[in-house]
Amino acid sequence: MKKSIKVFAPATVANVVCGFDILGFAVNEPGDELVMELTDKRGVKIISIEGDEGKLPLDPQKNTVSASVISLLKKLEREDLGINIQLKKKMPMGSGLGSSSASAVAGLFAANELLGQPLSKMELLPFAMEGEALACGHGHADNVAPALFGGFTLIKSYDPLEVIALPVPKLYCALLYPHVDVPTRDARQIIRSKVLLKDAVTQWGNIAGLISSLYTHDYDLLGRCLKDVIVEPIRSILIPEFDFMKAYAMENGALGFGISGSGPTVFSLYKSPDDGQKVITNLQRMLADKGIKSNIYLSEINETGPVILA
Repeated sequence: MKKSIKVFAPATVANVVCGFDILGFAVNEPGDELVMELTDKRGVKIISIEGDEGKLPLDPQKNTVSASVISLLKKLEREDLGINIQLKKKMPMGSGLGSSSASAVAGLFAANELLGQPLSKMELLPFAMEGEALACGHGHADNVAPALFGGFTLIKSYDPLEVIALPVPKLYCALLYPHVDVPTRDARQIIRSKVLLKDAVTQWGNIAGLISSLYTHDYDLLGRCLKDVIVEPIRSILIPEFDFMKAYAMENGALGFGISGSGPTVFSLYKSPDDGQKVITNLQRMLADKGIKSNIYLSEINETGPVILA
């Protein structure tokens, strides 16, 4: 049995504008790296965490990555094992890019590989959701599912849990993370608990049209469906210059523009990588002129999920 492994798990864009809590996709950059080693000393231990500025707990019961692995080992009746974890955060936390999901998926994928793949990815998903619940208070799958499976995913239902992999047309995702604080819990609390029927009908149509566009590779339809009349109008208030950034992107080649997860990261989709790079580079400069620092990334859609690096 292999004694150590190094893996990468991708960041994700949840909701995809109109699909609140049910749609998501993975990107190639950024993401998390993790080294896991089997040891003779029983128990799961976090040896080190890089890139978190000391914010994440080293207590294995309180950290997303280790808690998920502990739960997995209990299920498999392998609590006799010793596991050391080194986590390298290569993505911003609290950014709306599924940071906790990437960590949980990296840990579960690595442990499952070291144990000889006793579980399928679908069987690993509930454990990843447990880790997400520990980090964010909600065990939703719109980040962990695409991080685990790659590509676009649809959460058809939570009870019972059913996830559908969707086709992935050639797309480029431009991400811009402004350095402002939008806690996930706060972003969820401001969402209306009731919506007008006419808004729900509009949203259902956009979701259905978006999924159809992925199957038909209809980019014009995709662009027309990347609209949200329920959540974005409220959440966007928390993101400085959101309306300006959206207008600029849409005027310069974007198929659509929206909030990644609960924000503050925003994303836009393109047929051309050059258009995407130009837009986020210019937006980063424009935000800097207003005193707002940011990180930018450009990536194709990640179709693999986590991968073994070594």
